[in-house]
Amino acid sequence: MRIIEVFHSVQGEGPLTGLRTSFIRTARCNLRCSWCDTTYSFGPGRERSVAALVKEVAGHRTKFACLTGGEPLLQRESVELLRALSDRGLTTVVETGGSLDVGPYLSVPKTVLSVDVKCPGSGMSSHNRWENLPKLRPSDVVKFVIGDRADYLYARRVVRERPIRAPVVFQPVWGTNAARLADWVIKDRLDVRVMLQEHKLLWGDVPGR
Repeated sequence: MRIIEVFHSVQGEGPLTGLRTSFIRTARCNLRCSWCDTTYSFGPGRERSVAALVKEVAGHRTKFACLTGGEPLLQRESVELLRALSDRGLTTVVETGGSLDVGPYLSVPKTVLSVDVKCPGSGMSSHNRWENLPKLRPSDVVKFVIGDRADYLYARRVVRERPIRAPVVFQPVWGTNAARLADWVIKDRLDVRVMLQEHKLLWGDVPGR
Protein backbone atom coordinates (compact mmCIF):
# COMPACT_ATOMS: atom_id res chain seq x y z
CA MET A 1 0.00 0.00 0.00
CA ARG A 2 1.09 3.59 -0.59
CA ILE A 3 1.15 5.24 2.84
CA ILE A 4 1.74 8.82 3.98
CA GLU A 5 1.88 8.23 7.74
CA VAL A 6 0.91 5.98 10.62
CA PHE A 7 0.33 7.58 14.00
CA HIS A 8 -1.31 7.12 17.40
CA SER A 9 -3.72 9.80 18.62
CA VAL A 10 -7.29 10.54 19.72
CA GLN A 11 -10.05 10.26 17.15
CA GLY A 12 -11.30 13.74 16.35
CA GLU A 13 -14.25 13.04 14.06
CA GLY A 14 -17.26 10.76 13.68
CA PRO A 15 -18.72 8.02 15.89
CA LEU A 16 -15.50 7.21 17.76
CA THR A 17 -14.60 10.81 18.67
CA GLY A 18 -12.47 11.00 21.80
CA LEU A 19 -11.23 7.41 21.70
CA ARG A 20 -7.56 6.49 21.45
CA THR A 21 -7.00 5.34 17.88
CA SER A 22 -4.31 4.13 15.49
CA PHE A 23 -4.37 6.10 12.24
CA ILE A 24 -3.22 4.87 8.83
CA ARG A 25 -3.19 7.64 6.23
CA THR A 26 -3.03 6.44 2.64
CA ALA A 27 -1.47 8.38 -0.23
CA ARG A 28 -3.25 9.94 -3.23
CA CYS A 29 -6.75 11.33 -3.62
CA ASN A 30 -9.02 11.56 -6.65
CA LEU A 31 -10.74 14.71 -5.32
CA ARG A 32 -9.53 18.25 -4.62
CA CYS A 33 -11.87 19.78 -2.04
CA SER A 34 -11.43 23.52 -1.57
CA TRP A 35 -11.19 23.21 2.21
CA CYS A 36 -8.96 20.10 2.33
CA ASP A 37 -6.71 20.10 5.40
CA THR A 38 -4.54 17.14 4.37
CA THR A 39 -3.19 18.18 0.98
CA TYR A 40 0.13 16.62 1.96
CA SER A 41 -1.57 13.26 1.39
CA PHE A 42 -1.85 13.91 -2.36
CA GLY A 43 1.71 12.72 -2.88
CA PRO A 44 2.90 9.18 -3.67
CA GLY A 45 3.81 8.24 -0.11
CA ARG A 46 5.90 5.12 0.37
CA GLU A 47 5.16 1.45 -0.12
CA ARG A 48 4.23 -0.48 3.04
CA SER A 49 3.05 -4.07 3.33
CA VAL A 50 -0.16 -4.97 5.10
CA ALA A 51 1.84 -7.09 7.56
CA ALA A 52 4.13 -4.17 8.43
CA LEU A 53 1.18 -1.85 8.98
CA VAL A 54 -0.61 -4.32 11.23
CA LYS A 55 2.57 -4.82 13.26
CA GLU A 56 3.03 -1.08 13.76
CA VAL A 57 -0.60 -0.61 14.77
CA ALA A 58 -0.32 -3.50 17.24
CA GLY A 59 2.43 -1.55 18.99
CA HIS A 60 -0.04 1.23 19.79
CA ARG A 61 -2.17 -1.21 21.82
CA THR A 62 -5.45 0.36 20.72
CA LYS A 63 -8.92 -1.10 20.21
CA PHE A 64 -9.67 1.22 17.32
CA ALA A 65 -8.07 2.13 14.01
CA CYS A 66 -8.85 4.70 11.33
CA LEU A 67 -8.05 4.21 7.66
CA THR A 68 -8.02 7.66 6.12
CA GLY A 69 -6.34 9.61 3.38
CA GLY A 70 -6.10 10.85 0.83
CA GLU A 71 -8.68 8.37 -0.41
CA PRO A 72 -8.17 4.89 1.06
CA LEU A 73 -10.59 3.28 -1.39
CA LEU A 74 -8.05 3.92 -4.15
CA GLN A 75 -5.74 1.36 -2.52
CA ARG A 76 -6.45 -2.15 -3.74
CA GLU A 77 -5.03 -3.65 -0.52
CA SER A 78 -7.45 -1.76 1.74
CA VAL A 79 -9.88 -4.66 2.15
CA GLU A 80 -7.01 -7.01 3.01
CA LEU A 81 -5.74 -4.54 5.62
CA LEU A 82 -9.19 -4.13 7.15
CA ARG A 83 -9.62 -7.88 7.45
CA ALA A 84 -6.21 -8.19 9.10
CA LEU A 85 -7.07 -5.48 11.62
CA SER A 86 -10.43 -7.13 12.29
CA ASP A 87 -8.70 -10.47 12.91
CA ARG A 88 -6.72 -8.71 15.64
CA GLY A 89 -9.93 -7.46 17.24
CA LEU A 90 -9.74 -3.83 16.09
CA THR A 91 -12.75 -1.82 14.97
CA THR A 92 -11.70 0.36 12.03
CA VAL A 93 -13.34 3.51 10.71
CA VAL A 94 -12.80 4.04 6.98
CA GLU A 95 -12.97 7.72 6.01
CA THR A 96 -13.85 8.06 2.34
CA GLY A 97 -14.71 11.03 0.14
CA GLY A 98 -17.86 9.34 -1.14
CA SER A 99 -17.01 9.19 -4.84
CA LEU A 100 -16.08 5.49 -4.98
CA ASP A 101 -18.09 2.31 -4.40
CA VAL A 102 -18.24 1.26 -0.74
CA GLY A 103 -19.77 -2.11 -1.58
CA PRO A 104 -16.60 -4.24 -1.13
CA TYR A 105 -16.15 -2.91 2.41
CA LEU A 106 -19.61 -3.75 3.75
CA SER A 107 -18.77 -7.40 4.36
CA VAL A 108 -15.58 -6.77 6.36
CA PRO A 109 -16.22 -7.40 10.08
CA LYS A 110 -15.71 -4.57 12.58
CA THR A 111 -15.57 -1.93 9.84
CA VAL A 112 -17.38 1.41 10.13
CA LEU A 113 -17.77 3.45 6.96
CA SER A 114 -17.62 7.24 7.27
CA VAL A 115 -18.82 8.49 3.89
CA ASP A 116 -18.71 12.13 2.83
CA VAL A 117 -21.36 13.84 0.78
CA LYS A 118 -19.57 16.76 -0.84
CA CYS A 119 -21.38 20.10 -0.65
CA PRO A 120 -21.07 22.79 -3.38
CA GLY A 121 -18.48 24.79 -1.45
CA SER A 122 -16.04 21.88 -1.74
CA GLY A 123 -16.07 22.18 -5.53
CA MET A 124 -16.54 18.41 -5.68
CA SER A 125 -20.32 17.91 -5.34
CA SER A 126 -20.54 16.55 -8.90
CA HIS A 127 -18.50 13.53 -7.74
CA ASN A 128 -20.98 12.30 -5.10
CA ARG A 129 -21.79 8.63 -5.63
CA TRP A 130 -25.45 8.58 -4.60
CA GLU A 131 -25.66 4.79 -4.91
CA ASN A 132 -23.59 4.54 -1.72
CA LEU A 133 -26.17 6.09 0.60
CA PRO A 134 -28.83 3.34 0.63
CA LYS A 135 -26.09 0.72 1.15
CA LEU A 136 -24.94 2.21 4.45
CA ARG A 137 -25.95 0.65 7.76
CA PRO A 138 -26.97 2.19 11.09
CA SER A 139 -23.42 1.45 12.30
CA ASP A 140 -21.93 3.67 9.57
CA VAL A 141 -22.01 7.47 9.27
CA VAL A 142 -22.69 10.05 6.56
CA LYS A 143 -20.76 13.31 6.88
CA PHE A 144 -21.36 16.73 5.34
CA VAL A 145 -18.60 19.34 5.69
CA ILE A 146 -20.41 22.68 5.62
CA GLY A 147 -18.83 26.04 4.91
CA ASP A 148 -21.75 28.41 4.36
CA ARG A 149 -25.52 28.74 4.04
CA ALA A 150 -25.55 27.33 0.50
CA ASP A 151 -23.75 24.21 1.73
CA TYR A 152 -26.22 23.88 4.59
CA LEU A 153 -29.27 24.15 2.32
CA TYR A 154 -27.76 21.54 0.01
CA ALA A 155 -27.10 19.17 2.93
CA ARG A 156 -30.57 19.74 4.35
CA ARG A 157 -32.14 18.85 1.02
CA VAL A 158 -30.09 15.66 0.73
CA VAL A 159 -31.03 14.57 4.25
CA ARG A 160 -34.72 15.20 3.61
CA GLU A 161 -34.89 13.63 0.16
CA ARG A 162 -32.42 10.74 0.11
CA PRO A 163 -32.78 7.34 1.85
CA ILE A 164 -30.16 7.33 4.62
CA ARG A 165 -30.20 4.78 7.45
CA ALA A 166 -26.81 5.77 8.83
CA PRO A 167 -26.46 8.61 11.37
CA VAL A 168 -25.73 11.97 9.77
CA VAL A 169 -23.02 14.43 10.88
CA PHE A 170 -22.90 18.11 9.93
CA GLN A 171 -19.32 19.32 10.45
CA PRO A 172 -18.39 22.98 9.96
CA VAL A 173 -15.38 23.78 7.82
CA TRP A 174 -12.61 24.53 10.32
CA GLY A 175 -12.49 28.24 11.08
CA THR A 176 -16.11 28.97 10.12
CA ASN A 177 -18.93 29.82 12.53
CA ALA A 178 -19.90 26.52 14.17
CA ALA A 179 -22.56 28.12 16.38
CA ARG A 180 -24.31 29.46 13.30
CA LEU A 181 -24.48 25.96 11.84
CA ALA A 182 -25.88 24.60 15.11
CA ASP A 183 -28.54 27.36 15.12
CA TRP A 184 -29.64 26.41 11.60
CA VAL A 185 -29.98 22.75 12.61
CA ILE A 186 -31.99 23.64 15.70
CA LYS A 187 -34.28 25.99 13.77
CA ASP A 188 -35.00 23.36 11.11
CA ARG A 189 -35.29 20.54 13.68
CA LEU A 190 -32.96 18.27 11.75
CA ASP A 191 -32.08 14.92 13.27
CA VAL A 192 -28.36 15.24 12.64
CA ARG A 193 -25.29 15.58 14.85
CA VAL A 194 -23.32 18.83 14.73
CA MET A 195 -19.72 17.88 15.48
CA LEU A 196 -16.44 19.79 15.56
CA GLN A 197 -12.99 18.37 14.84
CA GLU A 198 -11.82 17.52 18.34
CA HIS A 199 -8.18 16.94 17.37
CA LYS A 200 -7.98 20.51 16.09
CA LEU A 201 -9.50 21.85 19.29
CA LEU A 202 -6.81 19.97 21.22
CA TRP A 203 -3.71 20.55 19.06
CA GLY A 204 -4.61 22.92 16.24
CA ASP A 205 -4.05 22.15 12.59
CA VAL A 206 -1.00 19.94 13.15
CA PRO A 207 -0.30 16.97 10.83
CA GLY A 208 -0.09 13.59 12.51
CA ARG A 209 -2.34 14.52 15.43
